[in-house]
Amino acid sequence: MENKLHINIVLHEPEIPQNTGNIARTCAVTGASLHLIEPLGFEIDSAKLKRAGLDYWDKLDVHRYKSIDEFFEKNEGEFFFFTTKTEKSFADVSYRGNVYLIFGKETKGLPKELIYAHRDRAVRIPMRNTLRCLNLSNSAAVAVYEVLRQNSYPDMI
Repeated sequence: MENKLHINIVLHEPEIPQNTGNIARTCAVTGASLHLIEPLGFEIDSAKLKRAGLDYWDKLDVHRYKSIDEFFEKNEGEFFFFTTKTEKSFADVSYRGNVYLIFGKETKGLPKELIYAHRDRAVRIPMRNTLRCLNLSNSAAVAVYEVLRQNSYPDMI
């Protein structure tokens, strides 16, 4: 039996409402689920958050968790940890089945302990080494579309 692709974007302690709003919009147009791990740096009803997501809020599958431990207790699948602290490119892994793309907070990324505990699943988006990193919402979009590309854009026109 084939394991149908489902993409999940996981934000660990996101801080900037506009980034989360943009990611929510990406989730809506790609069919991905959004997982938010507290604490959040904003209220979920933030006007900035909703403005970035525009009229897509009713089309989202959103889940909230009090901690990273609660998230792992309630979910299973293939977990990928996006970080600048690894050498493996996100394009060099295969994404199949129930895929979780996990991103850290804008100012610090994912906790080092989490990356270390899952170093075989830590991936990076290649970029110039003289600059810090892409914006969080851009990184999530790049990652989602790589998963979709590898799977021939299922259910998309």
